[in-house]
Amino acid sequence: MAREFSPLKQQDTPVKVLFTGYLTTVAVGYLMALIQILFTHGMADGKFGLSIDDIVYSYYGNRSGTLLETKLNGSMKENASERERFVIMQWVRDGADQDEFAESGAEKIIQDRCVMCHSKGASIPDFTDFNVLKELTKEDEGATFGSLTRVSHIHLFGISFIFMFVGLIFSFSETSTIKYKSIAIGMPYVFLLVDILSWWLTKLHPMFAWLVVFAGAGMAVSFAFMWTVSVLEMWVFDKVFLDAEGQPRQQWSTIVEAKFKELGGEDAARRLGVIAKRSGLFLWEKWLTQGVPLLEAMYRKLSSKKE
Repeated sequence: MAREFSPLKQQDTPVKVLFTGYLTTVAVGYLMALIQILFTHGMADGKFGLSIDDIVYSYYGNRSGTLLETKLNGSMKENASERERFVIMQWVRDGADQDEFAESGAEKIIQDRCVMCHSKGASIPDFTDFNVLKELTKEDEGATFGSLTRVSHIHLFGISFIFMFVGLIFSFSETSTIKYKSIAIGMPYVFLLVDILSWWLTKLHPMFAWLVVFAGAGMAVSFAFMWTVSVLEMWVFDKVFLDAEGQPRQQWSTIVEAKFKELGGEDAARRLGVIAKRSGLFLWEKWLTQGVPLLEAMYRKLSSKKE
């Protein structure tokens, strides 16, 4: 037997304050995450603002240059002058030889500009170790599989917890039908999984960079929708969801569904299902033909290094 729960508008004021405090905090955290993306991935191509090139460079890499050059022209651009960056890149293009490291002036610039952060014990490459620096002068292949694994599990655990509590609060809302409420609660998890998968796919082929944008936008829209409905129902229910006579307005989802059918949306949904199936088969083929061989090659490379 289904249990009855009090809707958001009937919750005690302390509970509303608790829910609102949590929603406000995670909203600010979400905003900070977007800003952080702009200052990291968003500078991968050397221009402020997130673009497809930024995503490609971050995950697939800029195969026309080295990782060190990509960073100097991108997210690390503001940390050194144009002349200093030119000296380092010239040293890299001349072969990144250790004997020329000091003579070229690159060593002093790196000591002055980079080592303050890139030091021993930091979570980023240690530039006090020449061998570590030397690795960054090779062809830029984007994020490593090790870093993708680390970031993927952190995002899967962390973001799923955020959406669990946002979805729990939203589940007490009453301005939507059960069907669409369930869809709204479940969609962030779908987009989260697609988002993580898209990183790995973009690592294999740059054409999947668009999938990163799509999944990220889907999560943002899902979060914004649940956040807005929850806050409105808690604090301004009477003004937003009741008419002038104090009667509940028609549930928005029933209006959307009727309009959806009127516009032939059911046929569009079926076509979308066919497209999704074909896309899934295409992705699976790419994984078998490109992903698996690439992983096998990396495994052999790591095994040979250990030997």
